[in-house]
Amino acid sequence: MGVVSGAHWRKSSRSSQASNCVEVATNFPGGALVRDSKLGDASPVLGLEPAAFSMFVGAIKAGRFDG
Repeated sequence: MGVVSGAHWRKSSRSSQASNCVEVATNFPGGALVRDSKLGDASPVLGLEPAAFSMFVGAIKAGRFDG
């Protein structure tokens, strides 16, 4: 998907300062976009519907992606 016109990216509050940087754009009707902040506009973009985004955030909060 690459650069998404009109996306208002913000760094996730769950991202650490040194790594694991994720940016989220939630200003799209019907879902959210997620990308790697280190890559910026060159990052692949993951588009998620509201229910999938909620499950994704829940998994992050539960520590399911911790290394």
